[in-house]
Amino acid sequence: MDQMTRVAADRAPLPFTEFVALCAALMALTALGIDSMLPALPAIAEALGVTVANDRQYVITAFLVGFAIAQLAHGPLSDRFGRRPVLIGALLFAVAANLAAAAAESFALLLAARFAGGMAVAGARVVTVAMVRDCFSGRAMARVMSLVFMVFMAAPVLAPSFGQLVLLVAPWRWIFIGIAIVSAAVLVWFMLRMPETLAPEDQHPFRFARLAQGYRTVLGDRCSAGYTLAAALLSGGLFGFINSIQQIMEVVFGRPELLSVIFICVAGLMAVANYSNSRIVMRFGMRLLSHSALAALIVIAAVHLIVALAGVESLVVFAVLQAMMMACFGLATSNFSAMAMSNMGHIAGTASSVQGFVSTLGGALIGAGIGQAFDGSTVPLYAGFLICGLIALAIVAVVERGRLFRAS
Repeated sequence: MDQMTRVAADRAPLPFTEFVALCAALMALTALGIDSMLPALPAIAEALGVTVANDRQYVITAFLVGFAIAQLAHGPLSDRFGRRPVLIGALLFAVAANLAAAAAESFALLLAARFAGGMAVAGARVVTVAMVRDCFSGRAMARVMSLVFMVFMAAPVLAPSFGQLVLLVAPWRWIFIGIAIVSAAVLVWFMLRMPETLAPEDQHPFRFARLAQGYRTVLGDRCSAGYTLAAALLSGGLFGFINSIQQIMEVVFGRPELLSVIFICVAGLMAVANYSNSRIVMRFGMRLLSHSALAALIVIAAVHLIVALAGVESLVVFAVLQAMMMACFGLATSNFSAMAMSNMGHIAGTASSVQGFVSTLGGALIGAGIGQAFDGSTVPLYAGFLICGLIALAIVAVVERGRLFRAS
């Protein structure tokens, strides 16, 4: 089985560029479902009677929690029935959930629709990672994931602008209608072009005992568990940023109209970092690059926290330091994902779902805590980044038994 997996893991079932673009489009649905909401949060709150400013963040958190939980089902289902049917069903559900969000007449109903939308889009994340693992492994997988993330970074850049443009000509509900249209377009592309990537011999019966064994395998593997926890901690900082950024731009800097510009700076540098990783990971190895990026993230977070505590932070300083830190985030997490999947080729769908559940739910809860701590300054955000980075470094050191920065 392992030998067959290695033979299958060296080529894409489509032209390579199209394969990367389609995988990126599938994963970008997650960013579109989160980031396009940010400019509309004040309008949503006003329309649905939300009076506490920090409560707006639940529009993001509800999506992330649904996204996390559903991954536990999508992975095993894709290992049993194949990648195509699971993803097709998930994208159909995503279209329906976004149309329901557009029609919601209360904040509770909107949160329920957002939760359902997160559950649906989780299928795109899980199945995409599983498809990449079906076709590539090791450093080659890290290279492909870096390219996917590089293209995927267009979504955070464009999504807030999409939301702002919609608000200029239509009510906020049309943002959800637009997401439904994009989801349907990606669904058609996938159905027409992507063949099944799961080998028949890797299909597993959907039985509880086998599922439990798969979970034990994923959580019992040192690399899988350790790098998944590290990714969850770094994701906590990212989600804290996403939860807080609209209020930071409005309250701290008084420039809410520049939200899209900040996202362009942050996501643009993340895209550069992922592209750089795709070019150099085969030479330097995942560990050296990701461990160096994590160390740099910690240093930048500490510097930014000091600047914020000193009260000398400007919008330009915020944008530059945040972009540098998120570039380190992208460089670290794309390699963390590949290393977490390195021993999981025979249960790629289940492994992707468990790792995605842990990293997303953990990140969502940490990010919600950071976001709810918003006090009119950026101090909670960067204290959160620093703490998460330090704990992640400690976990990585345990996983690697203290042998950090190895070229492997």
